[in-house]
Amino acid sequence: MDRGNTRELWEHVLTQVELSVSPANFNTWFRDGHIAKIEDGVIYVGVPSQFFRDMYMKKFHLLLLRIVRAVSYEFRNIEYLIIKDERRKPAREVRHDRPTIELPLNEFYINKSDNLNPRYTFDTFVIGSFNELAHAAARAAITSPGITYNPLFIYGDTGRGKTHLIQAVGNEFKKTYPSRKVFYLTSEKFVADCVDDITAGKAGRFKEKYRQFDLLIIDDIQFLSGKTRSEEEMFHLFNYMHDNNKQIVFSSDRPPVAIPEIAERLKGRLASGMTVDISEPDAESRMNIIRKKAASHDVMLSNEVIEYVATSITGSIRELEGIVNSMVCHAQVKGVPPDIAEVRQSLRSFARPQKAVSVKQVVMKVSEYYGIDEESIYEKTRRREVVRPRQVIMYLLREDFNVSYPTIGTKLGGRDHTTVIHSCEKIKREIIDDTVLSKEIQNIRTLLV
Repeated sequence: MDRGNTRELWEHVLTQVELSVSPANFNTWFRDGHIAKIEDGVIYVGVPSQFFRDMYMKKFHLLLLRIVRAVSYEFRNIEYLIIKDERRKPAREVRHDRPTIELPLNEFYINKSDNLNPRYTFDTFVIGSFNELAHAAARAAITSPGITYNPLFIYGDTGRGKTHLIQAVGNEFKKTYPSRKVFYLTSEKFVADCVDDITAGKAGRFKEKYRQFDLLIIDDIQFLSGKTRSEEEMFHLFNYMHDNNKQIVFSSDRPPVAIPEIAERLKGRLASGMTVDISEPDAESRMNIIRKKAASHDVMLSNEVIEYVATSITGSIRELEGIVNSMVCHAQVKGVPPDIAEVRQSLRSFARPQKAVSVKQVVMKVSEYYGIDEESIYEKTRRREVVRPRQVIMYLLREDFNVSYPTIGTKLGGRDHTTVIHSCEKIKREIIDDTVLSKEIQNIRTLLV
Protein backbone atom coordinates (compact mmCIF):
# COMPACT_ATOMS: atom_id res chain seq x y z
CA MET A 1 0.00 0.00 0.00
CA ASP A 2 1.48 3.39 -0.97
CA ARG A 3 2.09 6.31 1.42
CA GLY A 4 -1.03 8.16 0.28
CA ASN A 5 -3.29 5.25 1.11
CA THR A 6 -1.67 4.59 4.50
CA ARG A 7 -2.21 8.24 5.37
CA GLU A 8 -5.85 8.03 4.32
CA LEU A 9 -6.36 4.86 6.34
CA TRP A 10 -4.88 6.51 9.43
CA GLU A 11 -7.15 9.52 9.05
CA HIS A 12 -10.11 7.15 8.91
CA VAL A 13 -8.85 5.47 12.08
CA LEU A 14 -8.73 8.90 13.75
CA THR A 15 -12.37 9.62 12.90
CA GLN A 16 -13.46 6.37 14.57
CA VAL A 17 -11.18 6.75 17.60
CA GLU A 18 -12.52 10.24 18.26
CA LEU A 19 -16.02 8.79 18.63
CA SER A 20 -14.79 6.34 21.26
CA VAL A 21 -12.42 8.25 23.57
CA SER A 22 -12.49 11.53 25.47
CA PRO A 23 -11.09 14.69 23.79
CA ALA A 24 -8.26 14.74 26.35
CA ASN A 25 -7.25 11.15 25.55
CA PHE A 26 -7.55 11.77 21.82
CA ASN A 27 -5.33 14.87 21.86
CA THR A 28 -2.79 13.27 24.18
CA TRP A 29 -2.30 9.90 22.53
CA PHE A 30 -3.19 10.25 18.85
CA ARG A 31 -1.70 13.59 17.86
CA ASP A 32 1.70 11.99 17.13
CA GLY A 33 0.62 8.62 15.74
CA HIS A 34 0.75 7.54 12.09
CA ILE A 35 0.88 4.38 9.98
CA ALA A 36 4.51 3.69 9.12
CA LYS A 37 3.86 0.77 6.76
CA ILE A 38 1.62 -2.20 6.01
CA GLU A 39 3.19 -5.58 5.28
CA ASP A 40 1.60 -9.03 4.99
CA GLY A 41 -1.65 -7.88 6.56
CA VAL A 42 0.08 -6.25 9.56
CA ILE A 43 -0.32 -2.51 10.11
CA TYR A 44 2.71 -0.91 11.74
CA VAL A 45 1.76 2.22 13.67
CA GLY A 46 4.57 4.66 14.40
CA VAL A 47 4.64 6.12 17.92
CA PRO A 48 7.15 8.55 19.48
CA SER A 49 8.26 6.58 22.57
CA GLN A 50 8.13 3.32 24.53
CA PHE A 51 5.65 4.96 26.89
CA PHE A 52 3.29 5.60 23.96
CA ARG A 53 3.81 2.06 22.68
CA ASP A 54 2.87 0.58 26.06
CA MET A 55 -0.21 2.80 26.30
CA TYR A 56 -1.41 1.84 22.79
CA MET A 57 -1.03 -1.84 23.64
CA LYS A 58 -2.78 -1.61 27.02
CA LYS A 59 -5.55 0.85 26.30
CA PHE A 60 -6.20 1.23 22.58
CA HIS A 61 -5.08 -1.94 20.79
CA LEU A 62 -8.46 -3.69 20.68
CA LEU A 63 -10.20 -0.49 19.59
CA LEU A 64 -7.73 0.10 16.74
CA LEU A 65 -7.88 -3.52 15.66
CA ARG A 66 -11.69 -3.41 15.50
CA ILE A 67 -11.56 -0.25 13.38
CA VAL A 68 -9.08 -1.51 10.78
CA ARG A 69 -10.74 -4.92 10.52
CA ALA A 70 -14.01 -3.16 9.77
CA VAL A 71 -12.26 -1.63 6.74
CA SER A 72 -10.90 -4.98 5.59
CA TYR A 73 -10.55 -8.35 7.29
CA GLU A 74 -7.22 -8.69 5.44
CA PHE A 75 -5.73 -6.47 8.17
CA ARG A 76 -4.95 -9.23 10.66
CA ASN A 77 -2.94 -7.39 13.30
CA ILE A 78 -1.40 -4.09 14.45
CA GLU A 79 2.13 -3.63 15.76
CA TYR A 80 3.76 -0.48 17.13
CA LEU A 81 7.11 0.97 16.08
CA ILE A 82 8.97 3.66 18.00
CA ILE A 83 9.78 6.33 15.42
CA LYS A 84 11.25 9.66 16.44
CA ASP A 85 10.85 12.08 13.54
CA GLU A 86 10.51 15.74 14.48
CA ARG A 87 10.00 16.70 10.85
CA ARG A 88 6.90 14.55 10.40
CA LYS A 89 3.69 16.48 9.83
CA PRO A 90 1.03 16.44 12.58
CA ALA A 91 -1.74 13.90 12.00
CA ARG A 92 -4.28 16.59 11.13
CA GLU A 93 -2.24 19.21 9.34
CA VAL A 94 -4.17 20.70 6.41
CA ARG A 95 -2.69 19.53 3.10
CA HIS A 96 -3.10 20.83 -0.41
CA ASP A 97 -2.68 17.44 -2.05
CA ARG A 98 -5.95 16.03 -0.68
CA PRO A 99 -7.30 13.15 -2.80
CA THR A 100 -10.44 13.58 -4.86
CA ILE A 101 -12.51 11.43 -2.51
CA GLU A 102 -12.47 13.01 0.93
CA LEU A 103 -12.54 10.64 3.86
CA PRO A 104 -15.03 11.29 6.67
CA LEU A 105 -12.39 12.94 8.88
CA ASN A 106 -13.56 16.41 7.83
CA GLU A 107 -16.86 15.77 9.58
CA PHE A 108 -15.08 16.41 12.85
CA TYR A 109 -13.59 19.81 12.04
CA ILE A 110 -15.37 22.53 13.98
CA ASN A 111 -15.62 26.30 13.84
CA LYS A 112 -13.59 27.50 16.83
CA SER A 113 -15.65 30.67 17.27
CA ASP A 114 -18.98 28.92 17.85
CA ASN A 115 -18.04 25.20 18.25
CA LEU A 116 -20.34 24.24 15.35
CA ASN A 117 -19.45 21.55 12.84
CA PRO A 118 -20.18 23.13 9.43
CA ARG A 119 -21.23 19.76 7.97
CA TYR A 120 -24.09 19.35 10.45
CA THR A 121 -26.80 21.06 8.41
CA PHE A 122 -30.46 20.50 7.61
CA ASP A 123 -29.42 19.55 4.06
CA THR A 124 -27.31 16.62 5.31
CA PHE A 125 -29.91 15.52 7.89
CA VAL A 126 -31.89 12.48 6.72
CA ILE A 127 -35.59 12.82 7.60
CA GLY A 128 -37.80 9.82 8.33
CA SER A 129 -40.90 9.02 10.30
CA PHE A 130 -38.76 8.54 13.42
CA ASN A 131 -37.48 12.14 13.51
CA GLU A 132 -39.76 14.26 11.31
CA LEU A 133 -41.47 15.99 14.25
CA ALA A 134 -38.12 16.89 15.82
CA HIS A 135 -36.91 18.19 12.46
CA ALA A 136 -40.06 20.29 11.99
CA ALA A 137 -39.70 21.77 15.49
CA ALA A 138 -36.05 22.60 14.85
CA ARG A 139 -36.97 24.36 11.61
CA ALA A 140 -39.77 26.26 13.33
CA ALA A 141 -37.44 27.47 16.08
CA ILE A 142 -35.37 29.29 13.45
CA THR A 143 -38.41 31.10 12.04
CA SER A 144 -39.06 33.03 15.27
CA PRO A 145 -36.04 32.45 17.50
CA GLY A 146 -36.57 33.21 21.15
CA ILE A 147 -40.35 33.22 20.76
CA THR A 148 -41.58 30.01 19.13
CA TYR A 149 -40.47 26.82 20.88
CA ASN A 150 -38.20 28.42 23.46
CA PRO A 151 -36.62 26.35 24.81
CA LEU A 152 -36.47 23.59 22.22
CA PHE A 153 -35.72 20.31 24.02
CA ILE A 154 -34.85 17.27 21.86
CA TYR A 155 -34.30 13.88 23.48
CA GLY A 156 -33.66 10.29 22.43
CA ASP A 157 -31.27 7.41 22.96
CA THR A 158 -27.58 7.75 22.18
CA GLY A 159 -26.63 7.77 18.51
CA ARG A 160 -29.95 8.90 16.96
CA GLY A 161 -28.80 12.18 15.44
CA LYS A 162 -29.61 14.67 18.20
CA THR A 163 -26.26 16.46 17.97
CA HIS A 164 -26.56 16.73 14.18
CA LEU A 165 -30.02 18.26 14.46
CA ILE A 166 -29.28 20.80 17.19
CA GLN A 167 -26.09 21.87 15.42
CA ALA A 168 -28.08 22.20 12.19
CA VAL A 169 -30.22 24.74 14.08
CA GLY A 170 -27.05 26.67 14.88
CA ASN A 171 -25.68 26.59 11.33
CA GLU A 172 -29.04 27.65 9.87
CA PHE A 173 -29.28 30.45 12.44
CA LYS A 174 -25.87 31.76 11.30
CA LYS A 175 -27.03 31.86 7.69
CA THR A 176 -30.41 33.43 8.45
CA TYR A 177 -29.20 36.00 11.01
CA PRO A 178 -25.54 36.71 10.18
CA SER A 179 -25.31 39.61 12.65
CA ARG A 180 -26.38 37.50 15.63
CA LYS A 181 -24.22 35.24 17.79
CA VAL A 182 -24.59 31.50 18.33
CA PHE A 183 -22.63 29.08 20.52
CA TYR A 184 -22.71 25.30 21.01
CA LEU A 185 -21.32 23.40 24.00
CA THR A 186 -21.90 20.28 26.04
CA SER A 187 -23.22 20.42 29.60
CA GLU A 188 -19.92 18.87 30.72
CA LYS A 189 -18.06 21.85 29.25
CA PHE A 190 -20.52 24.18 31.01
CA VAL A 191 -19.82 22.45 34.34
CA ALA A 192 -16.05 22.56 33.78
CA ASP A 193 -16.17 26.29 32.98
CA CYS A 194 -18.34 26.94 36.02
CA VAL A 195 -15.99 25.08 38.38
CA ASP A 196 -12.86 26.69 36.91
CA ASP A 197 -14.18 30.25 37.13
CA ILE A 198 -15.67 29.88 40.59
CA THR A 199 -12.48 28.24 41.89
CA ALA A 200 -10.48 31.12 40.41
CA GLY A 201 -12.75 33.65 42.11
CA LYS A 202 -14.29 34.78 38.82
CA ALA A 203 -17.93 33.83 39.38
CA GLY A 204 -19.06 37.19 38.00
CA ARG A 205 -17.22 36.61 34.74
CA PHE A 206 -18.83 33.21 34.38
CA LYS A 207 -22.31 34.69 34.76
CA GLU A 208 -21.67 36.92 31.75
CA LYS A 209 -19.78 34.41 29.61
CA TYR A 210 -22.77 32.87 27.81
CA ARG A 211 -25.22 35.77 28.02
CA GLN A 212 -23.72 37.48 24.96
CA PHE A 213 -25.18 34.87 22.59
CA ASP A 214 -28.51 35.11 20.79
CA LEU A 215 -28.73 31.33 20.41
CA LEU A 216 -27.23 28.96 22.96
CA ILE A 217 -27.17 25.21 22.20
CA ILE A 218 -26.39 22.84 25.07
CA ASP A 219 -25.86 19.15 24.36
CA ASP A 220 -26.40 16.25 26.81
CA ILE A 221 -28.03 18.38 29.51
CA GLN A 222 -28.60 15.21 31.58
CA PHE A 223 -24.97 15.41 32.75
CA LEU A 224 -25.93 18.44 34.84
CA SER A 225 -27.48 15.90 37.20
CA GLY A 226 -26.05 16.22 40.72
CA LYS A 227 -23.97 19.35 39.91
CA THR A 228 -25.74 21.70 42.33
CA ARG A 229 -23.72 24.90 41.73
CA SER A 230 -23.64 24.47 37.96
CA GLU A 231 -27.36 23.73 38.00
CA GLU A 232 -27.98 27.01 39.83
CA GLU A 233 -25.93 28.92 37.26
CA MET A 234 -27.86 27.20 34.46
CA PHE A 235 -31.13 28.24 36.10
CA HIS A 236 -30.11 31.91 36.17
CA LEU A 237 -28.69 31.76 32.63
CA PHE A 238 -31.92 30.20 31.38
CA ASN A 239 -34.01 32.95 32.97
CA TYR A 240 -31.85 35.67 31.44
CA MET A 241 -31.91 34.13 27.96
CA HIS A 242 -35.65 33.44 28.05
CA ASP A 243 -36.58 36.86 29.44
CA ASN A 244 -34.58 38.54 26.68
CA ASN A 245 -36.06 36.43 23.86
CA LYS A 246 -32.78 34.62 23.22
CA GLN A 247 -33.24 31.11 21.84
CA ILE A 248 -32.13 28.10 23.89
CA VAL A 249 -31.81 24.56 22.51
CA PHE A 250 -31.14 21.49 24.65
CA SER A 251 -30.54 17.82 23.92
CA SER A 252 -30.73 14.90 26.31
CA ASP A 253 -31.04 11.12 26.31
CA ARG A 254 -34.31 11.43 28.28
CA PRO A 255 -37.16 13.94 28.76
CA PRO A 256 -36.78 16.69 31.40
CA VAL A 257 -39.01 14.94 33.93
CA ALA A 258 -36.76 11.84 33.89
CA ILE A 259 -33.47 13.63 34.59
CA PRO A 260 -32.45 12.66 38.13
CA GLU A 261 -30.99 14.94 40.81
CA ILE A 262 -32.09 18.20 39.19
CA ALA A 263 -34.27 20.69 41.05
CA GLU A 264 -37.92 20.78 40.05
CA ARG A 265 -37.69 24.48 39.19
CA LEU A 266 -35.06 23.77 36.51
CA LYS A 267 -36.96 20.72 35.23
CA GLY A 268 -39.96 23.02 34.82
CA ARG A 269 -37.90 25.49 32.80
CA LEU A 270 -36.48 22.75 30.55
CA ALA A 271 -39.99 21.46 29.79
CA SER A 272 -41.61 24.87 29.34
CA GLY A 273 -41.16 25.13 25.57
CA MET A 274 -41.26 22.39 22.93
CA THR A 275 -40.17 18.92 24.01
CA VAL A 276 -39.87 16.32 21.26
CA ASP A 277 -38.19 12.94 20.95
CA ILE A 278 -36.27 11.12 18.23
CA SER A 279 -37.30 7.46 18.23
CA GLU A 280 -35.58 4.42 16.75
CA PRO A 281 -35.17 4.74 12.96
CA ASP A 282 -37.25 2.37 10.84
CA ALA A 283 -35.70 0.15 8.16
CA GLU A 284 -36.47 2.53 5.27
CA SER A 285 -34.92 5.44 7.14
CA ARG A 286 -31.80 3.41 7.93
CA MET A 287 -31.39 2.56 4.24
CA ASN A 288 -31.76 6.22 3.28
CA ILE A 289 -29.16 7.23 5.85
CA ILE A 290 -26.66 4.67 4.52
CA ARG A 291 -27.29 5.60 0.91
CA LYS A 292 -27.04 9.36 1.48
CA LYS A 293 -23.98 9.11 3.71
CA ALA A 294 -22.05 6.99 1.20
CA ALA A 295 -23.13 9.13 -1.76
CA SER A 296 -21.86 12.26 -0.01
CA HIS A 297 -18.37 10.75 -0.40
CA ASP A 298 -18.99 9.66 -4.01
CA VAL A 299 -19.27 5.99 -3.06
CA MET A 300 -22.16 4.03 -4.55
CA LEU A 301 -23.07 0.94 -2.55
CA SER A 302 -25.12 -1.92 -3.96
CA ASN A 303 -28.72 -2.33 -2.81
CA GLU A 304 -27.76 -5.71 -1.37
CA VAL A 305 -25.09 -4.12 0.84
CA ILE A 306 -27.39 -1.28 1.91
CA GLU A 307 -30.20 -3.64 2.86
CA TYR A 308 -27.86 -5.96 4.74
CA VAL A 309 -26.35 -3.17 6.84
CA ALA A 310 -29.77 -1.58 7.48
CA THR A 311 -31.20 -4.85 8.78
CA SER A 312 -28.09 -5.70 10.84
CA ILE A 313 -27.80 -2.38 12.70
CA THR A 314 -31.19 -1.29 14.01
CA GLY A 315 -30.83 1.27 16.78
CA SER A 316 -27.97 3.74 16.48
CA ILE A 317 -27.47 6.13 13.57
CA ARG A 318 -23.96 6.71 14.88
CA GLU A 319 -23.15 3.02 14.46
CA LEU A 320 -24.61 3.10 10.95
CA GLU A 321 -22.42 6.08 10.07
CA GLY A 322 -19.37 4.39 11.55
CA ILE A 323 -19.93 1.38 9.30
CA VAL A 324 -20.47 3.60 6.26
CA ASN A 325 -17.23 5.43 7.09
CA SER A 326 -15.45 2.09 7.06
CA MET A 327 -16.94 1.21 3.66
CA VAL A 328 -15.93 4.62 2.29
CA CYS A 329 -12.39 4.06 3.52
CA HIS A 330 -12.42 0.58 1.95
CA ALA A 331 -13.44 2.12 -1.39
CA GLN A 332 -10.67 4.70 -1.16
CA VAL A 333 -7.97 2.23 -0.18
CA LYS A 334 -8.94 -0.57 -2.59
CA GLY A 335 -10.49 1.46 -5.40
CA VAL A 336 -13.88 -0.31 -5.28
CA PRO A 337 -16.73 -0.41 -2.75
CA PRO A 338 -16.88 -3.54 -0.57
CA ASP A 339 -19.02 -6.44 -1.76
CA ILE A 340 -21.57 -8.23 0.41
CA ALA A 341 -19.07 -10.87 1.62
CA GLU A 342 -16.63 -8.22 2.79
CA VAL A 343 -19.40 -6.29 4.53
CA ARG A 344 -20.61 -9.39 6.35
CA GLN A 345 -17.08 -10.00 7.59
CA SER A 346 -16.61 -6.36 8.63
CA LEU A 347 -19.87 -6.22 10.57
CA ARG A 348 -18.57 -8.90 12.90
CA SER A 349 -16.13 -6.28 14.21
CA PHE A 350 -19.04 -4.03 15.13
CA ALA A 351 -21.12 -6.73 16.75
CA ARG A 352 -22.06 -6.40 20.39
CA PRO A 353 -23.47 -9.22 22.50
CA GLN A 354 -26.79 -10.52 21.25
CA LYS A 355 -29.91 -9.33 23.08
CA ALA A 356 -30.87 -12.94 23.78
CA VAL A 357 -28.53 -12.87 26.79
CA SER A 358 -30.64 -12.81 29.97
CA VAL A 359 -30.23 -10.58 33.01
CA LYS A 360 -29.29 -13.65 35.02
CA GLN A 361 -26.51 -14.53 32.56
CA VAL A 362 -25.07 -11.02 32.78
CA VAL A 363 -25.17 -11.16 36.59
CA MET A 364 -23.49 -14.58 36.54
CA LYS A 365 -20.66 -13.52 34.17
CA VAL A 366 -19.94 -10.25 35.98
CA SER A 367 -19.99 -11.96 39.38
CA GLU A 368 -17.57 -14.61 38.12
CA TYR A 369 -15.29 -11.94 36.66
CA TYR A 370 -15.08 -10.02 39.94
CA GLY A 371 -14.99 -13.14 42.09
CA ILE A 372 -18.04 -12.40 44.22
CA ASP A 373 -21.12 -14.35 45.19
CA GLU A 374 -23.84 -13.99 42.56
CA GLU A 375 -26.56 -13.61 45.22
CA SER A 376 -24.84 -10.56 46.73
CA ILE A 377 -25.75 -8.54 43.62
CA TYR A 378 -29.42 -8.71 44.61
CA GLU A 379 -28.89 -7.86 48.28
CA LYS A 380 -29.28 -4.39 49.85
CA THR A 381 -25.57 -4.16 50.65
CA ARG A 382 -23.30 -1.17 50.05
CA ARG A 383 -20.04 -3.08 50.30
CA ARG A 384 -17.63 -1.64 47.72
CA GLU A 385 -16.69 -5.04 46.35
CA VAL A 386 -20.36 -5.55 45.46
CA VAL A 387 -21.43 -2.00 44.53
CA ARG A 388 -19.02 -1.62 41.59
CA PRO A 389 -19.93 -4.98 39.93
CA ARG A 390 -23.63 -4.17 40.41
CA GLN A 391 -23.15 -0.79 38.72
CA VAL A 392 -21.29 -2.47 35.84
CA ILE A 393 -24.18 -4.93 35.43
CA MET A 394 -26.68 -2.06 35.29
CA TYR A 395 -24.50 -0.22 32.75
CA LEU A 396 -24.14 -3.26 30.47
CA LEU A 397 -27.85 -4.12 30.64
CA ARG A 398 -28.71 -0.57 29.61
CA GLU A 399 -25.96 0.13 27.05
CA ASP A 400 -25.58 -3.26 25.37
CA PHE A 401 -29.04 -4.77 25.72
CA ASN A 402 -31.25 -1.65 25.95
CA VAL A 403 -33.10 -2.94 29.03
CA SER A 404 -35.27 -0.20 30.56
CA TYR A 405 -34.22 1.43 33.82
CA PRO A 406 -37.31 0.22 35.77
CA THR A 407 -36.82 -3.35 34.53
CA ILE A 408 -33.16 -3.35 35.57
CA GLY A 409 -34.14 -2.10 39.02
CA THR A 410 -36.82 -4.74 39.38
CA LYS A 411 -34.57 -7.59 38.24
CA LEU A 412 -31.70 -6.55 40.54
CA GLY A 413 -33.46 -6.75 43.86
CA GLY A 414 -36.32 -4.29 43.45
CA ARG A 415 -34.27 -1.09 43.24
CA ASP A 416 -35.73 2.26 42.23
CA HIS A 417 -35.14 3.27 38.60
CA THR A 418 -33.43 6.51 39.70
CA THR A 419 -30.77 4.42 41.43
CA VAL A 420 -30.21 2.56 38.16
CA ILE A 421 -29.95 5.81 36.19
CA HIS A 422 -27.39 7.17 38.66
CA SER A 423 -25.32 3.97 38.45
CA CYS A 424 -25.34 3.91 34.65
CA GLU A 425 -24.33 7.57 34.40
CA LYS A 426 -21.58 7.06 36.99
CA ILE A 427 -20.00 4.21 35.00
CA LYS A 428 -20.46 6.15 31.74
CA ARG A 429 -18.51 9.10 33.19
CA GLU A 430 -15.79 7.06 34.86
CA ILE A 431 -15.09 4.81 31.90
CA ILE A 432 -13.73 7.82 29.98
CA ASP A 433 -10.63 8.24 32.15
CA ASP A 434 -10.48 5.08 34.27
CA THR A 435 -8.37 2.75 32.13
CA VAL A 436 -8.76 -0.16 34.56
CA LEU A 437 -12.56 0.05 34.52
CA SER A 438 -12.58 0.43 30.73
CA LYS A 439 -10.48 -2.70 30.33
CA GLU A 440 -12.68 -4.62 32.79
CA ILE A 441 -15.81 -3.82 30.80
CA GLN A 442 -14.09 -4.76 27.53
CA ASN A 443 -13.14 -8.12 29.04
CA ILE A 444 -16.65 -8.73 30.37
CA ARG A 445 -18.16 -7.99 26.97
CA THR A 446 -16.02 -10.72 25.42
CA LEU A 447 -17.49 -13.15 27.97
CA LEU A 448 -21.02 -12.23 26.90
CA VAL A 449 -20.58 -12.81 23.16
